[in-house]
Amino acid sequence: MKKFSFLKSVLILFLFVPSLYAQSGKPDALKLYREGNYKDSIAVCEEEITANPTNMDSHAVLCWALVANKQYNEAEQRATEARKINQYDIRLMEVLGEAKYYLGKNNEALAMFQRYIANSSEAAARIGTAYYYMGEIYIRQAKFEHADIAFSAAVRFEPSHSAHWWTRLGYSREMNGDWQNAIVAYDKALALNSSHYDAIRGKNNCKSHIQ
Repeated sequence: MKKFSFLKSVLILFLFVPSLYAQSGKPDALKLYREGNYKDSIAVCEEEITANPTNMDSHAVLCWALVANKQYNEAEQRATEARKINQYDIRLMEVLGEAKYYLGKNNEALAMFQRYIANSSEAAARIGTAYYYMGEIYIRQAKFEHADIAFSAAVRFEPSHSAHWWTRLGYSREMNGDWQNAIVAYDKALALNSSHYDAIRGKNNCKSHIQ
């Protein structure tokens, strides 16, 4: 009987301790980032990096959160520093490209996105995003054929991601005088968001050129 009571006590303790650990466990920086709690995510990452300076997961999430929080200079600096630890981490290549894009460093950003794509498989999490940013850079540079190629790749990897991506594809084709294919892209955008102003405007403008 005493043996049974002892085993019962051990079982209860075994079941109870994990729940205590879960309640007192530290916050998940990636979860906070995905929930839009960027400042909290940054704070958790900073703690993790202080405890383990070579934790590349923490460096990556930190830089994502910094970009999302519009701290582009710091994101660029921290990603550059982290790449000294591991220059082959593709996550840092991509997020450094984003930081440089928002800082207006077009050629440097483009180089980082190209490096990310060259070192990634087609299943990489942010490959569509990398192509999207490349398209935006090419539009800044008035290289509309290049933008068409980049945006086409972006929507191929993530066809239902955003009406905005399809609209930018339509715009690059419109600016290149490819009216029919621009309309195809604008229609894809409108299928995702029927009230997207730029897609409606672009489609109407293209139709006026072929009527």
